[in-house]
Amino acid sequence: MKASYLKGISFGLTSGIITTLGMMVGLYSGTQSKLAVLGGVLTIAIADAFSDALGIHVSEEASNKTTYKEVWESTFSTFAAKFIFAMTFVIPLLLFDLVQAIWVSIGWGLFLLGAISYWMARDRKEPPLHVIGEHWGIAILVIAITHFVGEWIAGKFGGLI
Repeated sequence: MKASYLKGISFGLTSGIITTLGMMVGLYSGTQSKLAVLGGVLTIAIADAFSDALGIHVSEEASNKTTYKEVWESTFSTFAAKFIFAMTFVIPLLLFDLVQAIWVSIGWGLFLLGAISYWMARDRKEPPLHVIGEHWGIAILVIAITHFVGEWIAGKFGGLI
């Protein structure tokens, strides 16, 4: 696969998973509202996909190492990957109650992150378990932090709503 597409897809997929899971868990912990979590996922899929695509676009332009065409390939593939993978988290929200949907989403996200990590490790001839463990560790840290932040916000500001 062409490097510009690979860059966009790997960035979009990883960002889509981590950002969406963090937001989902934080909103769930803070609101216990399926509507809030669903709205957050849709917002991430649209606004953050555009934001990340523009970020990759500007970064690639600033590097002066890529052609005009490669800049746009990275931009488009980042947007598409982020949007598509973030949108997959809507499915559990539509099929399950909120608690189950959160757990299914965490499992789905870790599976996807593990798959891309395994593929990257094999491509770079590195031990897959090390790469997967590193990426899962970061994802779990984000999930844990956003859970506690959501609970803190609910405790601190829940009476204001």
